[in-house]
Amino acid sequence: MPTLHWIGKDKVINHHINVPFRVLEHKYTAPQPPERGVCEAGNKIIHGDNLDALKALLPEYEGRINCIYIDPPYNTGNEGWVYNDNVNDPKIRKWLGQVVGKEAEDLTRHDKWLCMMYPRLKLLHKLLADDGAIFISIDDNEQANLKLICDEIFGGGNFVANIVWRRRKSQANLSKNISPIHDFIVCYSKSKETTLNKISPNINESDFKNPDNDERGPYVTMPSTNKGGSKYSIITPTGLTIEDEWRFKEDTFKKLLSENRLVFPKNGNGKPRYKLFLNEKLIDGVIPNTWWDDDSSNQEATLELKSIFQDKSFDTPKPTKLIVKVISLISDKNSIILDSFAGSGTTAHAVLNLNKQDGGNRKFILVEMEDYAESITAERVKRVMNGYGSAGSPTAEGTGGSFDYYELGEPLFLENGNLNEKIEIEKIRNYIWYSETQKPSLSLTLSKGEGNEGNSAFLGVNNDTAYYFHYLKDEITTLNHDFLAGIKTKAEQYVIYADNCVLTKAFMTKYHIIFKKIPRDITRF
Repeated sequence: MPTLHWIGKDKVINHHINVPFRVLEHKYTAPQPPERGVCEAGNKIIHGDNLDALKALLPEYEGRINCIYIDPPYNTGNEGWVYNDNVNDPKIRKWLGQVVGKEAEDLTRHDKWLCMMYPRLKLLHKLLADDGAIFISIDDNEQANLKLICDEIFGGGNFVANIVWRRRKSQANLSKNISPIHDFIVCYSKSKETTLNKISPNINESDFKNPDNDERGPYVTMPSTNKGGSKYSIITPTGLTIEDEWRFKEDTFKKLLSENRLVFPKNGNGKPRYKLFLNEKLIDGVIPNTWWDDDSSNQEATLELKSIFQDKSFDTPKPTKLIVKVISLISDKNSIILDSFAGSGTTAHAVLNLNKQDGGNRKFILVEMEDYAESITAERVKRVMNGYGSAGSPTAEGTGGSFDYYELGEPLFLENGNLNEKIEIEKIRNYIWYSETQKPSLSLTLSKGEGNEGNSAFLGVNNDTAYYFHYLKDEITTLNHDFLAGIKTKAEQYVIYADNCVLTKAFMTKYHIIFKKIPRDITRF
């Protein structure tokens, strides 16, 4: 398989492993009052560098994200936007200098873009569920490079499609040669078993009628022919034989006929159409193709934002309808959707709209590194949840919901390898639990309240192994017989973290005890 090489690749190819693990600091819950604490909705907006934020999400979300949509910098060279679409951004330059070193001074803007994207895509791949898919918006500046590095990270066999999205509805003289009116959405799956959902027909509910009082309710009629479909002959009610390529296999066609699902022209001599009932609107879909020209435009997206913010602007936002279509391709009603280049927050808006439309319980996670993460990204989501609109224009009804707003906190480990004592003990415990079990911190239920065996070091039991983290900020802890006397949980094996151990190897082998030294034996992500 062809691979792409650029200056600095050797420095970033495994950089995601060396990114320090930082905890997430909860700031507030919205729209509910802060005093209510972390909400149960599961929605998150994180302000901070997305590389660090993606690493911080691993303990809870590795392998759990069903759908990822990102709209990274296109690397156009335009530095005049609110969203700086150029990797010469000071934050990126500083990061490149730290990671790539002196070589960064000689990088072209394409080298810089690749250095920036590669470790982020590696972490996104780890977060993606086995049946999930990632969708990446891009244009001609980096599309070819993106395809090659995604082949390397996700596997060329997991390439799904390069969708062409028409972002302009009208011609514009943006180039002296050919005017671009499209962007791409590059799609990869986590595995070959991933199957995208069908797209529901673009029909308004007002189009559904019931002219023959069908007891199954209102319906529309849809074409029963389909180029490339099953080819066979049918006989109309008047005896006319028609051969064509049909949407359904022959046995399905006969079943539809017996169920009075086919509507022939009044003279009975034409091709039938089939009834699509209102309650089947989201069931009877079509396989999506790679040409999207019906999902709004950048101009309409800008107008949508203006209806939300009368006093703020944001260049080149993506249309909510476009992201709804993306999410609909891979997610079910309980999916988790991640956008680590959140921008104005369109992805959250799309998730909320889709949940309101079909009663779903999808969760969103947004990451935004720029300073407008709260004033634009989070603020938009608040207004969508509460409802928005200006005087003289229709008000958009609120979708409801809530989210938690986070900032990136301290690194879990200091440069000398020791645990950072500024970190809350519960966050450290959550990290240890995940490092051992690969289960999210939400599974750490036995460490609190009822079920706690009375030992503050007890984490929980997983696969007949009991885990203990014997750690005190101001004292040296020791695994000894006194500590063992406080253990009440029966398990086949015990994994115990402490600063020291005075038990003999023979004793630990006999009683199936594994000692792990703090901080040496703590797994680093």
